[in-house]
Amino acid sequence: MIKHFTNDNFSTEVLEASKTTPVLVDFFATWCGPCQVQGPIVDDLAKDMEGKAIVGKLDTDQAIEVARQYGIMSIPTIIIFRNGEPAERFTGVQEKEFLANALTSA
Repeated sequence: MIKHFTNDNFSTEVLEASKTTPVLVDFFATWCGPCQVQGPIVDDLAKDMEGKAIVGKLDTDQAIEVARQYGIMSIPTIIIFRNGEPAERFTGVQEKEFLANALTSA
């Protein structure tokens, strides 16, 4: 199931997530063409990773505070958080298999 992160829930849903569960955050905007390509990939990944990882999206226009905090300058940007800290960061459209491997590798 895909999560929707906001300024209000980012801390509890991402930073305070279970220490053993990685969290993938897709930073996007509705007007962004490449984000429209990345979106369905992330949706599909969320289904495949159910119970193994938390997968969600954050609209940078709606959650400007969080986007600034993580220096999002280009979208789509994907950050994988481990233990409440950014562990990996990817900019541009990424393939599902690549993201799945990044989530499952320690």
